[in-house]
Amino acid sequence: MPVRGIRGATTAETNSREAILEATSELLDCLVRANGVRREDVVSILFSTTPDLNAEFPAVAARAAGWEDVALLCMHEMSVPGSLQQCVRILIHVNTERAAHEIEHVYLRGARVLRPDLAAAPEPRPREDAP
Repeated sequence: MPVRGIRGATTAETNSREAILEATSELLDCLVRANGVRREDVVSILFSTTPDLNAEFPAVAARAAGWEDVALLCMHEMSVPGSLQQCVRILIHVNTERAAHEIEHVYLRGARVLRPDLAAAPEPRPREDAP
């Protein structure tokens, strides 16, 4: 079974623990639903934030959602002048039979400007239990 990368990005409203976890949870949920991801098929998940987001590790949102047996890693993106700020990115490595062109990458909130061609991605569903 091939390993594919599923990527997405969103923005956090502020550099606060709550805002980072809310944005990350929302994006992770959308990526999983859009691609029918089963936890047992996930190899690892990389989380990155722009340097202006440092109030919490985005992976904390995944752990709070029960992703206990998955390798998670957080890092900062490069600080490129003029680039999108307060951005959280996720890259999921997953074992899947889906072809590369069948993978649905998701860009939410302010990160939609990064990939306007993917603006039709699924909207997040309302959260009842934000971390």
